[in-house]
Order: sequence, then C-alpha cells, then structure tokens
Amino acid sequence: QVELVESGGGWVQPGGSLRLSCTASGSIISIYFMNWYRQAPGKERELVAEITSSGSTNYADSVKGRFTISRDNVKKIVYLQMNNLKSEDTAVYYCKGDILTTTLYASGVWGQGTQVTVSS
Repeated sequence: QVELVESGGGWVQPGGSLRLSCTASGSIISIYFMNWYRQAPGKERELVAEITSSGSTNYADSVKGRFTISRDNVKKIVYLQMNNLKSEDTAVYYCKGDILTTTLYASGVWGQGTQVTVSS
C-alpha cells in the first residue's frame, strides 16, 4: 500500500510564506510525476504546480514567481514553497503522484490535503 501525506499548512498573513511537504510511504521503488493541487471553498480543484521525475517543473499562471515545487527522491518528499502569499491562495492543498511500488504501479494517488489560510 502507498500513501501520500501532506503537512505544513496553517495560517499566515498576506505576504508571508509557508512550505508544504508531501511525504510518500510504502514499499516504494520510484516516484514519478508529482503534482500539487488546491481547492478553495465553492471552487473547482485546480492544478498549482507539477514536477517530473527528472525535475522539470510547471506552474499555474496565478502562482508563477511565488511558488516553487521541488523534490527529494531519497527522502521521498515533494515540497511546495509558497512565498508572497495572497488571500486568494487560501485553499486546501493536495498532492498527487504516480508511484511505483514493489507490487504495483499506482497512478493518481492523492493525499488527504492540508489547509492553507491567508488572512490578516
């Protein structure tokens, strides 16, 4: 069984920073494509950032220049560094990944989410 667990969410004032972590656990051989999504109240879930196994990244226009996705393949953690946060960044943040374990290739594994609240 493979599991993704997000952490690092919380409350921050506008202009502040947070770093989210997504930790993979299980009998993992490799972690491939990883994404961060977010869902604000009453809105659709949207893609925030993505990173390939080789480290190539892509970002939503709304977070370009403020958010950075990175990965530690040894620790099996994907990070989302969020700087200059705005109230519109308030949402539940989810990670999603494609993971190869010793028994199967698990595509589209979701974490449980972590709440990020940006307000003064």
